[in-house]
Amino acid sequence: EIQLVESGGGSVQAGGSLRLSCAISGITVPVYCLGWFRQGPGKEREAVAILNGDGTQQYADSVKGRFTVSNDTANNMLYHQMNSLKPEETAMYYCAAGSYSIRVPFHRRYFDYWGQGTQVTVSS
Repeated sequence: EIQLVESGGGSVQAGGSLRLSCAISGITVPVYCLGWFRQGPGKEREAVAILNGDGTQQYADSVKGRFTVSNDTANNMLYHQMNSLKPEETAMYYCAAGSYSIRVPFHRRYFDYWGQGTQVTVSS
């Protein structure tokens, strides 16, 4: 059973930065794509950044130029550098893994395995 554990969340002021980490273990099936998602209060879970199996990256328009996803395959880690954070980006952030395809559409339905999330709070 694949397990994902996020860390690195916290409280920052607007304009600040955070780096989220996701430790991935128990990989017994092929995992092609990794991603970061968020769910704010009263909102649906949305994709923020996806790292496809072919090396390409996808980002939500609202975070392009500010957020960067990366991974360390040797240590089964996924990272999410978030800069210039905004109060409206306060949310629970989740990492996820998918076995659907080497490249997936920008949506949560293509991801099968999820962490429990780490809270990010951005104050104005």
